[in-house]
Amino acid sequence: MIDISESVMQFLLAFIVVGPLIGAVAALLPAPPGLKGKSPDQAVLRHGVTVTGVVLAAAIVLTLGFDHDQPSKMQATTDISWIPALDVRIHLGTDGISLPLLVLTALLTFLCALYSYYKMPAGPSPKAFVALLLVLESGTLATFAVLDLLLFFLAFEMVLIPMYFLIARWGGEGRRPAAWKFILYTLLGSVVMLLGLLLVGVKAGTFDMVALATDNGRGLSLSVQVIAVLAIGIGLAVKTPMWPLHSWLPDAHTAAPTVGSVLLAGVLLKMGTYGFVRIVLPIAPDGMQVFAPYLGAFAVAGIIYGSLACLALARPGSKGDLKRLIAYSSVGHMGFVLLGIATMTPTGVNGALFANIGHGLITGLLFFLVGALKDRTGTTDLDALAQQTGAALYGRAPRFGGLLAFAAVASLGLPGLAGFWGEMLALFGAFAPADGLNRPAFLTFMAIGGLGTLLTAAYLLVVVRRVCMGGERPADEVKIADVKGYEFAAWTPLVALTVLAGLWPAVLLGLTDPAVQKLLAGGKA
Repeated sequence: MIDISESVMQFLLAFIVVGPLIGAVAALLPAPPGLKGKSPDQAVLRHGVTVTGVVLAAAIVLTLGFDHDQPSKMQATTDISWIPALDVRIHLGTDGISLPLLVLTALLTFLCALYSYYKMPAGPSPKAFVALLLVLESGTLATFAVLDLLLFFLAFEMVLIPMYFLIARWGGEGRRPAAWKFILYTLLGSVVMLLGLLLVGVKAGTFDMVALATDNGRGLSLSVQVIAVLAIGIGLAVKTPMWPLHSWLPDAHTAAPTVGSVLLAGVLLKMGTYGFVRIVLPIAPDGMQVFAPYLGAFAVAGIIYGSLACLALARPGSKGDLKRLIAYSSVGHMGFVLLGIATMTPTGVNGALFANIGHGLITGLLFFLVGALKDRTGTTDLDALAQQTGAALYGRAPRFGGLLAFAAVASLGLPGLAGFWGEMLALFGAFAPADGLNRPAFLTFMAIGGLGTLLTAAYLLVVVRRVCMGGERPADEVKIADVKGYEFAAWTPLVALTVLAGLWPAVLLGLTDPAVQKLLAGGKA
């Protein structure tokens, strides 16, 4: 790693958060002479690729300058008083928990901008599209970088409006109702969450997340912690999404444009689970202990529900939509993340954080592939795809078929790929939950979660067989283009990182584990 001064690190983190916002404003201005290219539309799309590329480069330099010997220590910190009357501070920083999420967000947004440059979704002008994409990136990065409860809430809310418009204006069939459902669910959850955050801040006398985590709930009575966990947890659970608060997700994914689905699954869902780890676990540990068994129960219910919904959609004759199926699979995968958090152990929480990153890489790739498949065939209906492509994708577009099969087996948790470690560690965490939790209940959750992994394998293998290997009737000679150059560029990093994280999990766990140990020990390394 490289030695970078603290002031440069502070600048890099601040730039990563604010840079996309400046880029969003610039996207709405007329293109300067000489940068227009063939058309203003092309110029603004190129601007989107440039800004997200620079932000990704800054995130990589920040990672190289990060002190990997002290991942539990907050680094690149900025702490400036903003609203003295409320003691709200512009407090930024990153540690081993948030750094991987910052890099994942910067990477996925860059790949989405690159993909959109060549394959812009149908809809209004690219100007608004690029500006919204950059505002969305800024809000997400801020969520993972801020260390003040009220700033966290503002960043958490900032992503709602751009995602609403991306679905409502550039989405497919049923986009308006899906966008409304998305924003109403998440706004209602956020109102309750704000009350919980204000309760914690007022009772503890500070909104500083580092100070609150170090205090580890000692300044909050049990009743305050219980109310705070319930209120904050509801807002975070809607975003995660936890069963039964998930019903906005399948509609939003089905209607969203390809890049909207990639960012929704790859980044936005992580904001909810990150909030549980960064805020709920360290700030209200006694309240979390009360709710942990219920969180575990909801988590495994989500795992089974998501898998059964996917099996129903994958069945021949059910007119199942492939985008909807992957959305329901996210409900199941995020169930493993919540189960890991509910164990309140280093093993479980590390598993949850690893599963977060693995899900972002793999499901991001799956949504890219399904979007490209829709562009080629005009449909995401599984029955129509099975009939159109027949014994097909392997034969007609071998690279494309191979990538789809790779993403599917990565998603089902094949050992050696990124999807495996997080789910396995979450189940290990459930085998030996934290002291004071009901072990027989968590052993039951572990057994149900194990069944969920089998159901996940079942529906994903059915999808691969139907779309890639076998058809309901002999395949017609329909031409299907194989992987194009820009698709190869956008998808290769996700494939490479999925393999790297699967074969070398210590890279990620070496970052998260010391930070998690410190968080669960109440700020003591």
